[in-house]
Amino acid sequence: MLVVISYDVSTKTPDGQKRLKRVAEHCLNYGIRVQFSVFECFVDPAQWEVLKTKLLSTYNPNEDSLKFYYLGANWSRRVETYGIKKSFSPEDTIII
Repeated sequence: MLVVISYDVSTKTPDGQKRLKRVAEHCLNYGIRVQFSVFECFVDPAQWEVLKTKLLSTYNPNEDSLKFYYLGANWSRRVETYGIKKSFSPEDTIII
């Protein structure tokens, strides 16, 4: 399934800067960055629960915000991309 994650982490303090880095690292472990604070994560339900738990335990609900957009398994009919940043598809060939 595809989950789009967006976040806004306050970086006014050193703790906030650390939280921002940790949130981004968690997202990078499960998806790709499509904007500065937006990730597309192709995960199965078990992976999603692990990632969501990590994110919710990292952010500060009094200073930060997280948004999760559940696009599901039929996401390709719900996403349109224009411009220089093309979307990644899990069906694409990846060369590492």
